[in-house]
Amino acid sequence: MKVLVVGGGAAGMMAAYGAASCGHEVVLLERNEKLGKKVYITGKGRCNLTNAGSIGEFYAQIVHNPKFMYSAFNAWDNADMIRLVESSGCPVKIERGNRAFPVSDHASDVIRAISGQLKSLGVKVLLGTFVTGLEKSDGRVTGVITNDGRRLFADWVILACGGASYPSTGSDGNGYELAVRAGHEVISPRPSLVPLISPEAWVHELAGLSLKNVTASLYRNGRQAVSEFGEMLFTHEGLSGPIILSLSSRYEKGDEVRIDLKPALDVRTLDERLQRDFRDNSNKDFDNSLDRLLPKSLIPVIVDRSGIDPHKKVHQVTSEERMAIVSVLKSLAVEVTDVAGFGEAIITGGGVNVKEVDPSTMSSRIVEGLKFAGEMLDVDALTGGYNLQIAWSTGYLAGAGIGW
Repeated sequence: MKVLVVGGGAAGMMAAYGAASCGHEVVLLERNEKLGKKVYITGKGRCNLTNAGSIGEFYAQIVHNPKFMYSAFNAWDNADMIRLVESSGCPVKIERGNRAFPVSDHASDVIRAISGQLKSLGVKVLLGTFVTGLEKSDGRVTGVITNDGRRLFADWVILACGGASYPSTGSDGNGYELAVRAGHEVISPRPSLVPLISPEAWVHELAGLSLKNVTASLYRNGRQAVSEFGEMLFTHEGLSGPIILSLSSRYEKGDEVRIDLKPALDVRTLDERLQRDFRDNSNKDFDNSLDRLLPKSLIPVIVDRSGIDPHKKVHQVTSEERMAIVSVLKSLAVEVTDVAGFGEAIITGGGVNVKEVDPSTMSSRIVEGLKFAGEMLDVDALTGGYNLQIAWSTGYLAGAGIGW
Protein backbone atom coordinates (compact mmCIF):
# COMPACT_ATOMS: atom_id res chain seq x y z
CA MET A 1 0.00 0.00 0.00
CA LYS A 2 0.99 3.63 -0.46
CA VAL A 3 1.18 5.72 2.71
CA LEU A 4 1.49 9.48 3.12
CA VAL A 5 2.82 10.66 6.47
CA VAL A 6 2.21 14.34 7.20
CA GLY A 7 4.79 15.75 9.59
CA GLY A 8 8.45 14.84 9.99
CA GLY A 9 8.76 15.13 13.75
CA ALA A 10 9.16 12.28 16.24
CA ALA A 11 5.76 10.70 15.56
CA GLY A 12 5.93 11.20 11.81
CA MET A 13 9.41 9.71 11.46
CA MET A 14 8.34 6.66 13.44
CA ALA A 15 5.10 6.32 11.49
CA ALA A 16 7.16 6.27 8.29
CA TYR A 17 9.55 3.75 9.84
CA GLY A 18 6.71 1.50 11.02
CA ALA A 19 4.94 1.53 7.64
CA ALA A 20 8.11 1.06 5.60
CA SER A 21 9.23 -1.79 7.88
CA CYS A 22 6.03 -3.60 6.90
CA GLY A 23 6.79 -3.21 3.21
CA HIS A 24 4.55 -0.27 2.39
CA GLU A 25 5.52 2.51 -0.02
CA VAL A 26 5.96 5.60 2.16
CA VAL A 27 6.22 9.31 1.41
CA LEU A 28 7.03 11.58 4.36
CA LEU A 29 5.94 15.22 4.00
CA GLU A 30 7.65 17.86 6.16
CA ARG A 31 7.04 21.60 5.94
CA ASN A 32 10.49 22.53 7.30
CA GLU A 33 13.90 22.30 5.66
CA LYS A 34 14.84 19.26 7.78
CA LEU A 35 13.28 16.42 9.75
CA GLY A 36 12.86 16.47 13.51
CA LYS A 37 13.12 20.22 13.99
CA LYS A 38 11.38 20.13 17.37
CA VAL A 39 13.34 17.04 18.44
CA TYR A 40 16.50 19.12 18.01
CA ILE A 41 15.51 21.35 20.92
CA THR A 42 14.19 18.73 23.33
CA GLY A 43 16.15 18.26 26.53
CA LYS A 44 17.89 21.59 25.89
CA GLY A 45 19.34 20.16 22.71
CA ARG A 46 20.39 16.88 24.33
CA CYS A 47 17.18 14.98 23.46
CA ASN A 48 15.66 13.10 26.38
CA LEU A 49 14.48 10.50 23.89
CA THR A 50 12.63 8.23 26.34
CA ASN A 51 12.56 6.98 29.90
CA ALA A 52 14.13 3.66 30.88
CA GLY A 53 11.62 2.94 33.64
CA SER A 54 9.03 0.18 33.42
CA ILE A 55 6.06 0.70 31.16
CA GLY A 56 3.92 0.45 34.27
CA GLU A 57 5.62 3.60 35.51
CA PHE A 58 4.78 5.34 32.23
CA TYR A 59 1.04 5.16 32.86
CA ALA A 60 1.43 7.00 36.17
CA GLN A 61 3.18 9.85 34.33
CA ILE A 62 0.50 10.28 31.64
CA VAL A 63 -1.87 13.06 32.65
CA HIS A 64 -4.64 12.57 30.10
CA ASN A 65 -5.92 9.28 28.66
CA PRO A 66 -3.22 6.83 29.79
CA LYS A 67 -5.33 3.77 28.93
CA PHE A 68 -5.37 4.83 25.30
CA MET A 69 -1.64 3.99 25.19
CA TYR A 70 -1.85 0.27 26.07
CA SER A 71 -1.65 -1.03 22.50
CA ALA A 72 0.89 1.56 21.38
CA PHE A 73 3.32 0.73 24.20
CA ASN A 74 2.78 -2.98 23.54
CA ALA A 75 3.65 -2.47 19.87
CA TRP A 76 6.69 -0.24 20.45
CA ASP A 77 8.08 0.53 23.89
CA ASN A 78 11.06 2.33 25.38
CA ALA A 79 13.36 -0.69 25.03
CA ASP A 80 12.47 -0.91 21.32
CA MET A 81 13.31 2.77 20.88
CA ILE A 82 16.65 2.51 22.63
CA ARG A 83 17.57 -0.58 20.57
CA LEU A 84 16.65 1.22 17.34
CA VAL A 85 18.84 4.26 17.87
CA GLU A 86 21.73 2.24 19.31
CA SER A 87 21.67 -0.17 16.38
CA SER A 88 21.85 2.89 14.13
CA GLY A 89 25.09 4.13 15.66
CA CYS A 90 23.75 6.31 18.47
CA PRO A 91 24.63 4.84 21.89
CA VAL A 92 22.31 5.77 24.76
CA LYS A 93 23.02 6.56 28.43
CA ILE A 94 20.61 6.57 31.37
CA GLU A 95 20.67 9.49 33.80
CA ARG A 96 18.81 10.59 36.93
CA GLY A 97 15.15 9.66 36.94
CA ASN A 98 15.78 6.97 34.28
CA ARG A 99 16.00 9.65 31.60
CA ALA A 100 17.57 8.33 28.41
CA PHE A 101 19.92 10.56 26.37
CA PRO A 102 22.34 9.97 23.51
CA VAL A 103 25.86 9.50 24.89
CA SER A 104 26.99 12.39 22.70
CA ASP A 105 24.41 14.75 24.29
CA HIS A 106 23.46 15.81 20.75
CA ALA A 107 19.82 15.53 19.64
CA SER A 108 21.08 15.59 16.06
CA ASP A 109 22.54 12.10 16.54
CA VAL A 110 19.11 10.69 17.40
CA ILE A 111 17.58 12.29 14.31
CA ARG A 112 20.47 11.09 12.18
CA ALA A 113 19.96 7.54 13.44
CA ILE A 114 16.25 7.49 12.58
CA SER A 115 16.77 9.28 9.26
CA GLY A 116 19.31 6.64 8.33
CA GLN A 117 16.75 3.94 8.98
CA LEU A 118 14.20 5.73 6.81
CA LYS A 119 16.69 6.03 3.98
CA SER A 120 17.61 2.35 4.16
CA LEU A 121 13.91 1.43 4.02
CA GLY A 122 13.35 3.55 0.93
CA VAL A 123 11.13 6.22 2.51
CA LYS A 124 10.76 9.20 0.18
CA VAL A 125 11.10 12.48 2.09
CA LEU A 126 9.61 15.70 0.70
CA LEU A 127 10.92 18.70 2.63
CA GLY A 128 9.42 22.17 2.38
CA THR A 129 6.03 20.61 1.71
CA PHE A 130 3.09 22.04 3.63
CA VAL A 131 -0.22 20.15 3.59
CA THR A 132 -3.25 22.45 3.43
CA GLY A 133 -6.06 19.94 2.89
CA LEU A 134 -7.15 16.34 2.63
CA GLU A 135 -8.49 14.60 -0.48
CA LYS A 136 -11.66 12.60 0.19
CA SER A 137 -13.72 10.27 -1.97
CA ASP A 138 -16.79 8.23 -0.99
CA GLY A 139 -16.23 8.91 2.69
CA ARG A 140 -12.58 7.92 2.65
CA VAL A 141 -9.42 10.02 2.83
CA THR A 142 -7.49 9.35 -0.35
CA GLY A 143 -4.64 11.86 -0.24
CA VAL A 144 -3.52 15.38 0.55
CA ILE A 145 -3.37 18.82 -1.03
CA THR A 146 -0.15 20.81 -0.64
CA ASN A 147 0.41 24.55 -0.51
CA ASP A 148 1.66 24.59 -4.09
CA GLY A 149 -1.55 22.97 -5.34
CA ARG A 150 -0.26 19.45 -5.78
CA ARG A 151 -2.58 16.54 -5.09
CA LEU A 152 -0.86 13.46 -3.73
CA PHE A 153 -2.85 10.25 -3.47
CA ALA A 154 -2.41 7.21 -1.24
CA ASP A 155 -4.22 4.34 0.44
CA TRP A 156 -3.60 5.82 3.88
CA VAL A 157 -2.80 9.25 5.31
CA ILE A 158 -1.20 9.55 8.74
CA LEU A 159 -1.46 12.98 10.37
CA ALA A 160 1.52 13.55 12.69
CA CYS A 161 1.63 17.33 12.45
CA GLY A 162 2.44 18.03 16.10
CA GLY A 163 0.53 20.30 18.44
CA ALA A 164 0.70 24.06 18.88
CA SER A 165 3.77 24.39 21.13
CA TYR A 166 6.98 25.93 19.77
CA PRO A 167 5.16 27.23 16.65
CA SER A 168 8.49 28.32 15.15
CA THR A 169 9.25 24.63 14.56
CA GLY A 170 6.12 24.26 12.44
CA SER A 171 3.80 23.02 15.19
CA ASP A 172 1.23 25.77 14.75
CA GLY A 173 -2.00 23.79 15.15
CA ASN A 174 -2.57 23.28 11.42
CA GLY A 175 -2.98 19.55 11.95
CA TYR A 176 -5.95 20.16 14.23
CA GLU A 177 -7.66 22.09 11.44
CA LEU A 178 -7.18 19.15 9.08
CA ALA A 179 -8.66 16.82 11.70
CA VAL A 180 -11.71 19.03 12.24
CA ARG A 181 -12.32 19.27 8.51
CA ALA A 182 -12.23 15.48 8.39
CA GLY A 183 -15.05 15.40 10.96
CA HIS A 184 -13.11 14.95 14.20
CA GLU A 185 -13.60 16.70 17.52
CA VAL A 186 -10.50 18.43 18.85
CA ILE A 187 -10.26 18.97 22.61
CA SER A 188 -9.19 22.62 22.98
CA PRO A 189 -5.39 22.75 22.72
CA ARG A 190 -3.63 24.30 25.73
CA PRO A 191 0.01 24.97 26.60
CA SER A 192 1.43 22.26 28.85
CA LEU A 193 4.76 21.72 30.61
CA VAL A 194 5.02 25.49 30.68
CA PRO A 195 5.92 28.20 33.25
CA LEU A 196 3.23 29.65 35.49
CA ILE A 197 2.43 33.37 35.47
CA SER A 198 2.28 35.26 38.77
CA PRO A 199 1.42 38.96 39.26
CA GLU A 200 3.24 39.16 42.61
CA ALA A 201 6.06 41.73 42.65
CA TRP A 202 8.19 39.77 45.13
CA VAL A 203 8.20 36.80 42.79
CA HIS A 204 9.53 38.96 39.94
CA GLU A 205 12.16 40.46 42.25
CA LEU A 206 13.49 36.96 42.95
CA ALA A 207 14.01 36.27 39.22
CA GLY A 208 16.93 33.93 38.75
CA LEU A 209 16.69 32.31 42.18
CA SER A 210 16.65 28.52 41.93
CA LEU A 211 15.38 26.35 44.79
CA LYS A 212 16.33 22.68 45.10
CA ASN A 213 14.69 19.93 47.13
CA VAL A 214 11.45 21.82 47.68
CA THR A 215 7.84 20.74 47.24
CA ALA A 216 5.44 22.84 45.18
CA SER A 217 1.72 22.11 45.30
CA LEU A 218 -1.40 23.27 43.50
CA TYR A 219 -4.23 24.18 45.84
CA ARG A 220 -7.75 24.21 44.43
CA ASN A 221 -10.64 25.51 46.52
CA GLY A 222 -8.42 25.33 49.58
CA ARG A 223 -7.43 21.70 49.03
CA GLN A 224 -4.19 20.25 47.71
CA ALA A 225 -4.75 18.94 44.18
CA VAL A 226 -1.24 17.76 43.30
CA SER A 227 2.34 18.26 44.47
CA GLU A 228 5.82 17.81 43.01
CA PHE A 229 9.22 17.55 44.70
CA GLY A 230 12.45 18.80 43.16
CA GLU A 231 13.80 22.00 41.64
CA MET A 232 12.04 25.24 40.72
CA LEU A 233 12.96 28.72 39.52
CA PHE A 234 11.64 32.25 40.02
CA THR A 235 11.40 34.32 36.82
CA HIS A 236 10.45 37.84 35.76
CA GLU A 237 7.00 36.49 34.88
CA GLY A 238 6.39 33.95 37.62
CA LEU A 239 7.54 30.40 38.32
CA SER A 240 9.39 27.84 36.24
CA GLY A 241 11.69 24.84 36.62
CA PRO A 242 11.00 21.08 36.44
CA ILE A 243 8.41 20.76 39.21
CA ILE A 244 6.52 23.86 38.08
CA LEU A 245 6.35 22.57 34.50
CA SER A 246 4.86 19.33 35.81
CA LEU A 247 2.30 21.23 37.89
CA SER A 248 1.28 23.22 34.81
CA SER A 249 -0.11 20.04 33.24
CA ARG A 250 -2.79 20.01 35.93
CA TYR A 251 -3.22 23.74 36.49
CA GLU A 252 -6.75 25.17 36.46
CA LYS A 253 -7.80 28.80 36.65
CA GLY A 254 -8.00 29.90 40.27
CA ASP A 255 -5.37 27.46 41.53
CA GLU A 256 -2.79 28.72 44.02
CA VAL A 257 0.78 27.45 44.34
CA ARG A 258 2.14 26.75 47.80
CA ILE A 259 5.83 26.02 48.32
CA ASP A 260 7.18 23.90 51.17
CA LEU A 261 10.73 25.25 51.48
CA LYS A 262 11.74 22.54 53.97
CA PRO A 263 9.85 19.37 53.01
CA ALA A 264 12.37 17.11 54.77
CA LEU A 265 11.47 18.66 58.14
CA ASP A 266 8.10 18.30 59.83
CA VAL A 267 6.67 21.25 61.78
CA ARG A 268 8.16 20.15 65.11
CA THR A 269 11.63 19.47 63.71
CA LEU A 270 11.67 22.75 61.80
CA ASP A 271 10.66 24.63 64.95
CA GLU A 272 13.51 22.98 66.83
CA ARG A 273 15.89 24.00 64.05
CA LEU A 274 14.65 27.60 64.30
CA GLN A 275 15.15 27.59 68.05
CA ARG A 276 18.77 26.49 67.64
CA ASP A 277 19.42 29.23 65.08
CA PHE A 278 17.73 31.79 67.31
CA ARG A 279 19.87 30.79 70.29
CA ASP A 280 22.99 31.38 68.20
CA ASN A 281 21.68 34.76 67.03
CA SER A 282 19.79 35.89 70.12
CA ASN A 283 20.96 39.51 70.03
CA LYS A 284 20.53 40.01 66.28
CA ASP A 285 17.58 41.62 64.55
CA PHE A 286 15.07 39.04 63.30
CA ASP A 287 15.78 39.82 59.64
CA ASN A 288 19.46 38.96 60.18
CA SER A 289 18.84 35.58 61.79
CA LEU A 290 17.74 33.36 58.89
CA ASP A 291 20.86 33.24 56.73
CA ARG A 292 21.64 29.61 57.67
CA LEU A 293 18.17 28.52 56.72
CA LEU A 294 17.38 30.39 53.50
CA PRO A 295 18.95 31.98 50.42
CA LYS A 296 19.72 35.62 51.16
CA SER A 297 17.30 37.02 48.57
CA LEU A 298 14.40 34.99 49.97
CA ILE A 299 14.78 36.16 53.58
CA PRO A 300 12.92 39.51 53.17
CA VAL A 301 9.93 37.64 51.71
CA ILE A 302 9.73 35.22 54.62
CA VAL A 303 10.18 38.04 57.14
CA ASP A 304 7.39 40.05 55.50
CA ARG A 305 5.03 37.06 55.30
CA SER A 306 5.63 36.19 58.95
CA GLY A 307 4.24 39.55 60.07
CA ILE A 308 7.08 40.01 62.58
CA ASP A 309 8.90 43.34 62.91
CA PRO A 310 12.18 42.76 60.99
CA HIS A 311 14.09 44.77 63.61
CA LYS A 312 12.74 42.86 66.56
CA LYS A 313 15.52 41.19 68.54
CA VAL A 314 15.56 37.44 68.10
CA HIS A 315 15.39 36.73 71.82
CA GLN A 316 12.13 38.68 71.91
CA VAL A 317 10.41 36.54 69.26
CA THR A 318 7.58 34.61 70.94
CA SER A 319 6.76 30.95 70.40
CA GLU A 320 3.57 32.00 68.58
CA GLU A 321 5.60 34.22 66.23
CA ARG A 322 8.08 31.42 65.71
CA MET A 323 5.25 29.12 64.64
CA ALA A 324 4.13 31.80 62.19
CA ILE A 325 7.59 31.60 60.62
CA VAL A 326 7.35 27.81 60.43
CA SER A 327 3.95 28.12 58.77
CA VAL A 328 5.33 30.39 56.06
CA LEU A 329 8.35 28.14 55.47
CA LYS A 330 6.10 25.10 55.09
CA SER A 331 3.49 26.82 52.94
CA LEU A 332 4.68 29.90 51.05
CA ALA A 333 1.66 30.93 48.97
CA VAL A 334 2.07 32.30 45.43
CA GLU A 335 -0.81 33.76 43.45
CA VAL A 336 -0.90 32.34 39.92
CA THR A 337 -3.15 33.77 37.22
CA ASP A 338 -2.33 31.69 34.13
CA VAL A 339 0.16 29.52 32.30
CA ALA A 340 2.62 30.97 29.79
CA GLY A 341 1.83 30.71 26.07
CA PHE A 342 2.48 28.10 23.42
CA GLY A 343 5.79 29.75 22.57
CA GLU A 344 7.18 28.56 25.92
CA ALA A 345 5.30 25.27 26.18
CA ILE A 346 7.23 22.02 25.81
CA ILE A 347 4.10 20.19 24.67
CA THR A 348 0.45 20.79 23.84
CA GLY A 349 -2.38 19.45 25.96
CA GLY A 350 -5.64 18.60 24.25
CA GLY A 351 -5.94 17.43 20.67
CA VAL A 352 -7.96 14.91 18.67
CA ASN A 353 -10.52 13.23 20.92
CA VAL A 354 -9.13 9.72 21.50
CA LYS A 355 -12.67 8.29 21.65
CA GLU A 356 -12.72 8.86 17.90
CA VAL A 357 -9.45 6.95 17.32
CA ASP A 358 -8.95 3.17 17.42
CA PRO A 359 -6.17 2.66 20.00
CA SER A 360 -5.12 -0.67 18.47
CA THR A 361 -4.24 0.89 15.08
CA MET A 362 -4.44 4.70 15.52
CA SER A 363 -7.06 4.73 12.76
CA SER A 364 -9.88 7.25 12.67
CA ARG A 365 -13.27 5.91 13.73
CA ILE A 366 -14.88 8.79 11.81
CA VAL A 367 -13.44 8.44 8.32
CA GLU A 368 -11.58 5.60 6.60
CA GLY A 369 -8.04 5.98 5.33
CA LEU A 370 -6.93 8.37 8.08
CA LYS A 371 -4.68 7.84 11.11
CA PHE A 372 -3.24 10.05 13.84
CA ALA A 373 -0.03 9.99 15.85
CA GLY A 374 1.90 11.95 18.44
CA GLU A 375 1.02 15.32 19.86
CA MET A 376 -2.08 15.65 17.69
CA LEU A 377 -3.78 13.19 20.05
CA ASP A 378 -5.27 14.21 23.39
CA VAL A 379 -2.56 12.37 25.34
CA ASP A 380 0.15 14.15 27.34
CA ALA A 381 2.57 13.30 30.13
CA LEU A 382 4.95 14.85 32.62
CA THR A 383 8.62 15.56 31.92
CA GLY A 384 11.21 12.81 31.80
CA GLY A 385 11.12 11.43 28.25
CA TYR A 386 7.54 10.22 28.46
CA ASN A 387 6.07 12.54 25.83
CA LEU A 388 8.64 11.61 23.22
CA GLN A 389 7.94 7.93 23.87
CA ILE A 390 4.23 8.60 23.34
CA ALA A 391 5.18 10.08 19.96
CA TRP A 392 7.48 7.19 19.03
CA SER A 393 4.93 4.54 20.10
CA THR A 394 1.79 6.03 18.53
CA GLY A 395 3.77 6.82 15.38
CA TYR A 396 5.12 3.32 15.03
CA LEU A 397 1.71 1.73 15.64
CA ALA A 398 0.02 4.05 13.13
CA GLY A 399 2.48 2.95 10.46
CA ALA A 400 2.93 -0.68 11.34
CA GLY A 401 -0.83 -1.09 11.97
CA ILE A 402 -1.77 -0.46 8.34
CA GLY A 403 -3.64 -3.49 7.03
CA TRP A 404 -4.38 -4.86 10.49
